Amino acid sequence: TTTIGMILGLLKPTRGLVLINRMDIEKNKISLLHKMNFISPYIELPKKLTVEQNLEVYGRLYDVKNLKSKIQELTEKLRLNEIINKITGELSSGQKNRVSLAKSIINDPKILLLDEPTASLDPETGDFVRSFLEDYQREKSASILLASHNMGEVERLCSSVLMMNDGIIIDKDSPKKLIKRHGRKNMEEVFLKLTRERT
Repeated sequence: TTTIGMILGLLKPTRGLVLINRMDIEKNKISLLHKMNFISPYIELPKKLTVEQNLEVYGRLYDVKNLKSKIQELTEKLRLNEIINKITGELSSGQKNRVSLAKSIINDPKILLLDEPTASLDPETGDFVRSFLEDYQREKSASILLASHNMGEVERLCSSVLMMNDGIIIDKDSPKKLIKRHGRKNMEEVFLKLTRERT
């Protein structure tokens, strides 16, 4: 979460620089942020607006062309038809998640930052979100950075993993190589092994 905040330029690193395509986010926020977007269950969309109104607001912030057709496209892809005119604050957590996901890709970001994107979701909705993200990455050739404690999700979605403990990188590699290196069956077992070694 902290790393994502620094990448978005919301937090200033105590040391070092955040470079995106070799550009310093501190010096190039406006040009870089238009190519990025994010989703986090810890940041809610305005509750008193309808789903459509929320998407219109964020679409305008990102200067999305053909905004009406873009909202229609996202409504169909993310199964928002039944809730598009509902007040966002009255939605279930699964519905809010799909709306937040629509908001996060309304500008077709080349860099998508995901902070616990399936936290508190039921298994079916969680699987829908993961499948959607896999399709989005393939279609748009987007770079996706995922922060998650769900190691099954990490194993499924990530090609490269940084394992962190107390803000320190303790190992990094592909999920398959990490599992093999640590002699475990899956990423959850790798995570438990590494965190227990540090305590």
